[in-house]
Amino acid sequence: MSKEDSMSKMGTTPVNKLMLTMGIPMILSMVLQAVYNIVDSAFVSNMAENGEAALNALTLAFPVQMLMVAIGIGTGVGTNALLAKSLGQGNKEKASRVAGNAVFLAFIIYIVFLLFGIGGVDAYINTQTSNPLIKEMAVDYLSICCIASFGIVFFSIFEKLLQATGRSHLSTIGQVGGAITNIILDPILIYGWLGLPEMGVKGAAYATVIGQVVSMLLDLIFHLIYNKEITNGLKYMKPDGKLIKGIYAIGFPAIIAQALMSLMTYGLNIILGTISEAAVTAYGLYYKIQQFILFAAFGLRDAITPIVSFNHGMQSKSRVSAGIKYGMMYTLVIMFAGLIVIEIFANPFASVFGLSGETQDLCVSAMRVVSISFVFAGANIAFQGVFQALDSGVESLVLSLCRQLIFVIPVAWGFAKVVNNTSIDNIWMVWMTFPIAEIITVIIACIFMKRIRKNKIEVLEG
Repeated sequence: MSKEDSMSKMGTTPVNKLMLTMGIPMILSMVLQAVYNIVDSAFVSNMAENGEAALNALTLAFPVQMLMVAIGIGTGVGTNALLAKSLGQGNKEKASRVAGNAVFLAFIIYIVFLLFGIGGVDAYINTQTSNPLIKEMAVDYLSICCIASFGIVFFSIFEKLLQATGRSHLSTIGQVGGAITNIILDPILIYGWLGLPEMGVKGAAYATVIGQVVSMLLDLIFHLIYNKEITNGLKYMKPDGKLIKGIYAIGFPAIIAQALMSLMTYGLNIILGTISEAAVTAYGLYYKIQQFILFAAFGLRDAITPIVSFNHGMQSKSRVSAGIKYGMMYTLVIMFAGLIVIEIFANPFASVFGLSGETQDLCVSAMRVVSISFVFAGANIAFQGVFQALDSGVESLVLSLCRQLIFVIPVAWGFAKVVNNTSIDNIWMVWMTFPIAEIITVIIACIFMKRIRKNKIEVLEG
């Protein structure tokens, strides 16, 4: 499809159809990212020995893995926007330098996580547990993931280079290839199949990073073969302060929004650790399960933003309003469906991961209570996409802060104190933190939306 055809469709295709045709591939892409986060947990939890301890260890490592993705994706988002704009202007030289600088930044990001993997993992894990078995497993797993993080970092960049040139189907192939590799290698390396030694959580880590490297290599090959608009070479990787500033002017809010998820999970690991290790394990598993639903909403949000933004630029009040209407409607349908699935299948989901006794009960209770927040979370995620499209990035950031930090960590800490002073049966109070945070945030979002609609939508000419 030519650029002109694509632009025409953005302005003429019925918005409800456009939202689906753009949103479904993005939803698939985001859901595939969630696969990486849960496959390892599914296999290590069913280890013959210490399965729940291993699951707890992966939960403690998870915030850093989320941070890797946050920085990689944020850098990629900025690269994507700047690269697409340069190509739209017909400036292939600048586009090549943007791509080269993105690769340079990937090297820097990788070096930071490499150094952390060598010297910082032990101290980080110590802040969350004193259990020597869990600590050893968590350090082993996270060290491998950090030292070999070049796969996920460079994949995040090459994925966005392909998307910027309209070849998102190729980046999805890369994601699928890596996810399948991870799924195949997990039982082989964890359990010691095919004559290989039983490696436990180390095997899970190796399966993860190998899968990430496969995704990276596939996207690199696709980039080199198909992205003919971009010229590659060392000279294009020369750091350019202006281009790097341009990348992060766009990408930094995306990094912050994703990094808040990492910070929230880290804080909750510490808070729940004051109640019991089982609570940490239960929350960590539930969080990974719910990501399939939340990431689907994120994918649709990433379709809402360009549709609303494009038609706002066209001064089309009706299409902007339709973009908001259908974006919100489809997001709420996804989240309501997710709510129903979680409520119905809470017990089977928990049993799949080999949980038993207290840990299983805690995980099921988390599913029952936290999933109440899904519909409100969906509305907040859709509002964030709308705000970004209408150049209201501050409002979008405020929503992220509210729903993932301001109304979560202090409230969860207070409820955890109550649980510790009474009974673990009252842990439902901690899980209620999430519905409370999402409901308060959606009220704030509606107030923002009312002002934004008056100032940026009602003033449109047509």
